Amino acid sequence: MASHEVPQDYIHDSDQSSSIGVKIDATEFQEDIGNARTLRREPPPYVKSLSPEERRIAERALVRKIDFRLIPMIVIMYILNYLDRNNIAAARLAGLEDELKLHGTQYQTAVSILFVGYLLMQIPSNLFLNKLGKPRLYLPTAMVVWGTISAATAAVQSFGGLIAVRFFLGFVEAVYFPGCLYYLSAWYTRKELGFRTAMLYSGSLISGAFSGLIAAGITKNMDGTAGLRAWRWLFIIEGSITILIALVSIFVLPNFPRTTPWLNEQEKELAVWRLEEDIGEDDWVGSEEQTFWHGFKLAVKDIKMWIMMLMLFCIVASGSVTNFFPTVVQTLGYGDIASLLLTAPPYVLCVITAFFNAWHADRTGERFFHVTVPLYVAVGSFILAAATTATAPRYVAMMLMVPGVYTGYVVALGWISNTMPRPPAKRAAALAAINAVSNTSSIYASYMFPKSDGPRYVLAMSVCSATAFVAICAATVLRLILVRLNRKLDRGEWVEGAINSPSAVARDAKGVASPVIVQEGAVPAEAAASGFRFLL
Repeated sequence: MASHEVPQDYIHDSDQSSSIGVKIDATEFQEDIGNARTLRREPPPYVKSLSPEERRIAERALVRKIDFRLIPMIVIMYILNYLDRNNIAAARLAGLEDELKLHGTQYQTAVSILFVGYLLMQIPSNLFLNKLGKPRLYLPTAMVVWGTISAATAAVQSFGGLIAVRFFLGFVEAVYFPGCLYYLSAWYTRKELGFRTAMLYSGSLISGAFSGLIAAGITKNMDGTAGLRAWRWLFIIEGSITILIALVSIFVLPNFPRTTPWLNEQEKELAVWRLEEDIGEDDWVGSEEQTFWHGFKLAVKDIKMWIMMLMLFCIVASGSVTNFFPTVVQTLGYGDIASLLLTAPPYVLCVITAFFNAWHADRTGERFFHVTVPLYVAVGSFILAAATTATAPRYVAMMLMVPGVYTGYVVALGWISNTMPRPPAKRAAALAAINAVSNTSSIYASYMFPKSDGPRYVLAMSVCSATAFVAICAATVLRLILVRLNRKLDRGEWVEGAINSPSAVARDAKGVASPVIVQEGAVPAEAAASGFRFLL
């Protein structure tokens, strides 16, 4: 029997008349036999009792409740995560480089070293979060630590001290963003993820919009207060706010749908079932049932992860200009305060375009064009910025750079969970690995914006333009693969793409029940039967 065919001598316990069978993988059977769970073909009693209209109303109310409790807090937390990471750009204009006597590429090294720590921690952190199952404690605790490190940057007296705090800041901040992507994917269906991912990522865009305004206010009013330069106050104030918000978030954030105390039992049933229904498999896997590295091994074997990794790597590389945006804007010929203020409008525009693009992507269920069309705008903006020194067209280019890169980026982030939805350990590992590797581009990109290359920064703008185009090519390849896989699903065949964790009880021809392990790399048969398709 070919590996993609569906064996007929195994059917699920829950519905012998209609279930699609699955094939036992002997190599995985002993490892996973204790994990077998029954995947219900029927909804739980409360959900089953609802009419379609009642279900629609109940689900809408549930999603609103989840949104209200979850989204505002994680957005505020991400604003501060991004602010603490990137306020060094504003600190540079506020005197950091001069007071610490940085020279040559030392400032660029201080920027890039953060991403070394960021890279090292992301995968272990997400795997640990998946194992621990308590995001309401894990994420705020990490936030307290990075807020403390950020505030401690104010005490730095040398290049070596700056390097140390930046490395550890990146190491701890790595917990948050990939952790939140996994967190959201455990609460929302695939078609809801795009807009919620955009809402999360809007935190970085809002941070970019207001960091310049905050820095301008501190630089103008606090320079010399208590004998400290303005850049030191910048780190003290923003780090202290981070710690305060982290303490508040412990009392606001939930864990996961099955275990959160502010949902009643009926709401929990609906919250869990709609995710199970969305993919054809229960998303819950108890912490005792997961091996720490198993999800990572599954993700590494999936070609789609590598394509998405290339796509996200190139998008982040093209967006590296934001790490030096105040410096780039300063080439328009304005002073420090005016340059900081002029960094806000591109981010405000980006928040608007990112929200609309993600909302439309979720509404239509389409991903490819919502990722690639903004990237074409980014390519054009980088070319325009490198081609002229005239103030008006250069600022138009800068207005389009940030929206061009990040409008599609937020949809691309949601596309990861859409494309590798189950099991949770694999999804967590893929999100962390892709986010970690994509941010390695920030290490070398930090050296592409020396002041000597201003005002046009031809090399940097050329690299940003080229990487944006490569991201478009990677997205095209991914879409072609997903189209092919969906056609195989249409024919009822097994496809490469996700693994169905042991979730079924099968019966052989004599009716004897036994745990079933679905082949590595197979989309759940239940999902194929119920209409699961990859989002394009």
